[in-house]
Amino acid sequence: MYETSQYHKRIFTPKNCSQQIDSSFGNVLLYGAGSDIIKNELGAYGEKILGSSSSYVQSNIGRYISNPQYYFQVNEDYVKNKLKVILFPFLHKGHWMRAADISGGEFSFKPPIHDINAPDLYIPMMAFGTYLVLAGYFLGITTKFSPEALGVQFTTGLLCWLLQVLLLEATLHSLGSGEVPLLDIVAYGGYIFVNASIILICRIIWDYVFCLVTFFECFCMGVFLIKTMKRILIGEVRSFEKHSTKRNYLLILMALSQIPLLFWLGNVGVGAK
Repeated sequence: MYETSQYHKRIFTPKNCSQQIDSSFGNVLLYGAGSDIIKNELGAYGEKILGSSSSYVQSNIGRYISNPQYYFQVNEDYVKNKLKVILFPFLHKGHWMRAADISGGEFSFKPPIHDINAPDLYIPMMAFGTYLVLAGYFLGITTKFSPEALGVQFTTGLLCWLLQVLLLEATLHSLGSGEVPLLDIVAYGGYIFVNASIILICRIIWDYVFCLVTFFECFCMGVFLIKTMKRILIGEVRSFEKHSTKRNYLLILMALSQIPLLFWLGNVGVGAK
């Protein structure tokens, strides 16, 4: 009994209690430090995941949308030479490949100001505005002008632009090239308003040449798009050798589709009162 009571006394002495408290406090500190380490590791891992996800999203957005400022780096010489290529593509003596720009260890293409074959958005937007001005003038000289009629032409122009973009996207996608930036396709689709503006100018001067001029502009736009799409397939996505027969049929179909689009754009004031 004495030994047992002495044992209990030894266990519950203040000194032993202090040792137990110190031990428990040490365990708390130990596990607390481990908790901080785990938090830091999880935080670093989370930042790594978020960073990789952010870079993945940015890379994919850049692939399909690219930098809008790139498409407005133009000058007077580029605009004049580009209009010649669009209106008379069969007279273009140079190559159709885009100029590469390797700087900082990254591959890219030179902006329009340094490469006539680069797509831009300046000419499509200016051509679209010119088309609307000419359409309004034509409606005026034919006594059919009204805000509603001009609004119809604005909507018609946007629909044609959208259809052209969808057509080019579908053609490239069918040929296995889905990595072309979206703004490139928007630019190529908007060049049709250059030809549409020429058609309206000819209608204003002499309406009887409407059909002849429209067919000529359809031919020019078709040649320009075929050359451009072939260049994309050869130099930018390198899938030119695949499905050659299918490719030729799709390119010809794309060129022929310019006929209804340009006739639609050229028929200003149809149905207007």
